[in-house]
Amino acid sequence: MIKKSKVVFIDNKIEKIFYKLDDNDPIKKSIIKAIKELKQNAFSGIQIPKKLIPKEYIKKYKINNLWK
Repeated sequence: MIKKSKVVFIDNKIEKIFYKLDDNDPIKKSIIKAIKELKQNAFSGIQIPKKLIPKEYIKKYKINNLWK
């Protein structure tokens, strides 16, 4: 099943650091590739079992599923 999705940074500080990276940085290139894949297919990652999702994430971000 393919489901398009919206990709956002969970934290503004992280987003600012990402955009400060040089365009040739291999980490930035990898993140951009992952973002493109996730935008095309929200299920392209690996699902974290619900019992392994940190409780802090559930409280802070009000999530009920998590993918990496």
